[in-house]
Amino acid sequence: MSDSRRLLMIPGPVELSPAVLAACAVPPPGHLDARLVEAFGSALARMRQVWLAPASSQPFVVPGAGTLAMELAVANLVEPGDRVLLVNTGTFSERMALMLRRAGAAVREVTAPVGDAPEAEAVARALDELHGGGPVKALVATHVDTSTGVRIDPEPLARLAHEHGALSIFDGVCATAAERFAMADWQADVYLTASQKAIGLPPGLALVVAGERALSARAARRAGPPPAYLDWESWRPIMTAYEERRPAYFSTPATGLVLALDVGLDEILAGGMERRFADHERAAGALREAWRVLDLAPVPVRPRLEANTLSALRFPAGIGPALIGRIAERGVTVAGGLHPALHGGYFRVGHMGYVVQRADLLRRTVEAVAGALGDGGAAVDARAAVAALDRLGGA
Repeated sequence: MSDSRRLLMIPGPVELSPAVLAACAVPPPGHLDARLVEAFGSALARMRQVWLAPASSQPFVVPGAGTLAMELAVANLVEPGDRVLLVNTGTFSERMALMLRRAGAAVREVTAPVGDAPEAEAVARALDELHGGGPVKALVATHVDTSTGVRIDPEPLARLAHEHGALSIFDGVCATAAERFAMADWQADVYLTASQKAIGLPPGLALVVAGERALSARAARRAGPPPAYLDWESWRPIMTAYEERRPAYFSTPATGLVLALDVGLDEILAGGMERRFADHERAAGALREAWRVLDLAPVPVRPRLEANTLSALRFPAGIGPALIGRIAERGVTVAGGLHPALHGGYFRVGHMGYVVQRADLLRRTVEAVAGALGDGGAAVDARAAVAALDRLGGA
């Protein structure tokens, strides 16, 4: 990208790779066009590879946002009276709790102070207690909460759910394709995301992969089918047809985005998922060291809780939200804080997808933040921050 254009470093939408941008720039094909059928079928198969999901799982690509992906999981799997355990780590956990309660679920939440996450042992105790009163339908958690930058470890939670006969549903909107998630190995049942985060596309696609147990739970619903647009059974024949390279129709897909999805997933898989996870870990680690040099404290209270996809950073003493505007004046857009308990006390920098391969863009971000801090009267060493970034793998 040209240095003259503002760099987008928020936690989604994200900067696009040249190949994805080119795929988005073509006239959109019809939903029965041979190019679209091929790209759609290829993208569905590649989703299983990116999700590290079993062959028996079903990917869904539905026009909509990450909130729709959340609604798809809730609408198909949760019925009135179901007992659900929710691991709450921020604003998007709260959103999921709202959806679950509107679906009629009896929700028990396991919480922690803002910036922290419940330990697996606390989740296990709560699950045991909830299970003592009857079957538990699902354990639900947010892999990375975009509001706090807190990352949980999904593996023990998925295993706990399986041991208790409950489904495991993970909101991966700010994690999928960047944070390690092994759907098959961990026996996770649902992992969902949206196109505009680490998948590396513009907004517009809700992406869900459901395992066999989740698909069976949808088939066994007692309360009748969900609304037609939310119903997996409306979409499943369409997904099957496209994967078999047959045109199909239920509701018009976002055809241009589907072309871009196939390109983006191919880029993600080019070096293998282990490399993909390592690239995000490397870039995030380098940025953390740069933030430390700039005296920017993270919202997550322990290093293992800090996401590799975004940095949630507290304003230093004497510096407030005006910092975000000063960073923008230096050509980089970052995001304000989102969690109401920390209102006006922090900002967020996204670093996922294409930018983790671009040392120049990471360096430009650090330079903009450092310069803006200096403009606001903070005593910072921009050169030292950039040197820390480069030394730990930002270059």
